[in-house]
Amino acid sequence: MVLNRIWIGMFFIAMLVALSKLIFWQDWHVIKEMIDALSDSAKTGFEVSLYLTGAMCFWLGVMKIGEKGGALKVVTRLVTPLFSKLFPEVPRNHPSLGSMMMNFSANMLGLDNAATPLGLKAMGELQEINPEKDKASNAQIMFLVLNTSGLTIIPVSIFALRANADSPTEIFLPILVSTYLATLAGLVFVCIRQKINLFQKTVLLYLGTLSTFIAVLLFYVVYNPEHGEAVSVIVGGVLMFGIIGSFIGMAMRQKVNVYESFIDGAKEGFNVAISVIPYLIAMLVAIALLRASGSLEAATDAIRWAVLSIGITMTEWVDALPVAFMKPLSGSGARGAFVEVMDTFGTGSMQERIAAAMQGSTETTLYVVAVYFGAVKIKNTRYAVTAGLFADLIGIIAAIIVSYIFFG
Repeated sequence: MVLNRIWIGMFFIAMLVALSKLIFWQDWHVIKEMIDALSDSAKTGFEVSLYLTGAMCFWLGVMKIGEKGGALKVVTRLVTPLFSKLFPEVPRNHPSLGSMMMNFSANMLGLDNAATPLGLKAMGELQEINPEKDKASNAQIMFLVLNTSGLTIIPVSIFALRANADSPTEIFLPILVSTYLATLAGLVFVCIRQKINLFQKTVLLYLGTLSTFIAVLLFYVVYNPEHGEAVSVIVGGVLMFGIIGSFIGMAMRQKVNVYESFIDGAKEGFNVAISVIPYLIAMLVAIALLRASGSLEAATDAIRWAVLSIGITMTEWVDALPVAFMKPLSGSGARGAFVEVMDTFGTGSMQERIAAAMQGSTETTLYVVAVYFGAVKIKNTRYAVTAGLFADLIGIIAAIIVSYIFFG
């Protein structure tokens, strides 16, 4: 419903701005530019989908190998000690813990199709032990915020969209850092509200290890800025091939037919890529109209002026803000905004890299809140939305800063 209103509003804003230009400035060229934008954006959507289809087939094929080889179970075992501390109200052997961990594991590995059913299952199981059925429990809020903050190890869809780049996976490390900081922010916010002790030995071990790894990388790049892009490519590449290699190794150990598993996943990737096309084109058309009418340029120019007036001279991130605005509302909307930035400024531009980091930094908070809480008929979501949006904000800010550190 919200996305429907936003999409209609984008059309009306573009048309009103164009009409104003036509009446008050006799600028009839704006009408021609908007008509051209309609066909050009639809064409762009289809061209992007061609790259998307091939890349999605490959990455979902790899993910299927990991899934059948037991990658989800391994990740679940690794995070079980941490989650037992973060969900103190949930009994130790309650089935919801397994569903939540499988959901997080699927999200980390980019398995969206597997993550959503597992997430709904986990929310239903948490509802069974919720004493107030129409009010979100502490465990449900913690689960939802960790889910919407979107910690992702392999951002499959972004790699797919950047398939025609010189190095499609160069953005891997900035995304990993940004999404980790967003998740950490959401976790700290909820722990403070729920009075969960973050200084427990187990929690400190997990968070300290990850934070140290990320801090060392950022420290090195800050003091060796000329190596920022190389670090992202090399470290990201090593991690990527390490994950792929481990997936294949686990599958071989389990006597899984690796080739057939890849083919099964690739078939799913083809279907996913095809299903995305209508949503991608719908959003691309609306954003293209805003740009052609001058509405988007006016909005970004106003923000850029405000930023420059307070002394900030690096303003490429302003052009990527449509992705940040759409991300909490709709995955397809944010994807369309990202493709628009990529098409306008070029793959590999600073604007596109920042937009990619924004796209991968968080999940669609408002959509997930609506679907997950709606599934168990909870009306009072307490501070879940506030915590989720706070994590989104930190993720977006982190995406901007980290992109400049690695590529600026």
